Amino acid sequence: MSVTASSPNRSPPSDSAGKWTAICLLAVCEVLALGLWFSVSAVIPTLRAEYQLTDFQASLFTSTVAIGFAIGTLTSAVLGLADRLEPRRFFMASALVAAAANAAIVLVEPTSPIVVVLRLITGACMAGLYPVGMKMTATWAKGDTGLLVGLVVGALTLGSALPHLFNAFGGVDWRPTVITASLAAVAAGLLINVVRLGPAHGKAPPFNPAFALRAWTDKALRLANLGYFGHMWELYAMWGWIGVFLNASFAAYYGGPDPAGFYATLVTFAVIGLGALGCLFGGLFADRMGRTTLTMGAMAISGACALVVGFLFGANPLLLTAICLVWGVAVVADSAQFSSSVIELSDPSIIGTMLTVQTCIGFTLTLITIHLVPPLVAAVGWNVAFAFLAIGPFLGVWAMWRLRRHPDSVKLAGGRR
Repeated sequence: MSVTASSPNRSPPSDSAGKWTAICLLAVCEVLALGLWFSVSAVIPTLRAEYQLTDFQASLFTSTVAIGFAIGTLTSAVLGLADRLEPRRFFMASALVAAAANAAIVLVEPTSPIVVVLRLITGACMAGLYPVGMKMTATWAKGDTGLLVGLVVGALTLGSALPHLFNAFGGVDWRPTVITASLAAVAAGLLINVVRLGPAHGKAPPFNPAFALRAWTDKALRLANLGYFGHMWELYAMWGWIGVFLNASFAAYYGGPDPAGFYATLVTFAVIGLGALGCLFGGLFADRMGRTTLTMGAMAISGACALVVGFLFGANPLLLTAICLVWGVAVVADSAQFSSSVIELSDPSIIGTMLTVQTCIGFTLTLITIHLVPPLVAAVGWNVAFAFLAIGPFLGVWAMWRLRRHPDSVKLAGGRR
């Protein structure tokens, strides 16, 4: 028997203060919970020095989370969990299990296969955090979908950056970073219970696995998803390896690990964290100027940065930091708008499933690019290793241009496409 999504404490449509209180609380929950994704990736330089990890082992710390996420979102999409379960309970359970799995990593050696299993569990639980958070946001949307979803994705971005900040001030021991991220996720799991759902939150649909296929059979949805897939081809490989890249580049410039390591960690936090502002202002722009306009522009800029940044390896840190900050903003400024497009193009009763399908396939693609970076660095060096990431955003521009020409694009941003 499914758990319906109805709630006695939903707010009336006119409750503007309640709306923004709910959205802000939800954003805080996302920030606190989603630091789990990169909590181990952030300490890779330390782990490499202490345990002599191979490139493949280092990649697994990020990619196994994506594998787990793909498994979790596929299961959720087929069973319609994001639409059929009470979202706050689903979020809470996912956050608490993920926090426990992440914290357990400090009890074993980082080279142990158990770590891979724990990261897999953490990733699977993310299916109850990210897509569900966007669905909860959509219950409040009324002409401002881009902004509201942008706030949530911005929260995800800031949450992904936080482990790098924890690591910068956590000393040489990697364990405090992991534990801090786990405690933050526990707080998120408890806090989510006071988040109110909006007036657009409806009854749970009947169980029908075929609902998930609409993400591909509906042409407008398919084009929006193809744009997202191009975006994801670049995003998580950039986030997963930019810290390692900056660490190596700064070390080459300074001639050693000091002060390169500390500076690289702070810059990595800034590069990823500043993307939160990109999400926020990208949402404001897209609601007023159009979803496809924003996504095509952001992907063109991020693709150009991917082509250029490697040639600044070993260059003056200020110059490299500047272009990486631009990349950090552009690479995620469009992310929320693909989800907003799916929200606006979908049947309201299955929005959660459509968002889950989108993120499932998108995050599965990240497995390819995350694992391709190390062999490319070994083969051609950092100078050109990031350039292949530009393939994704440039293909994404094409997909969103096609969507712009589709008749259903009038549903986007109130007709502003």
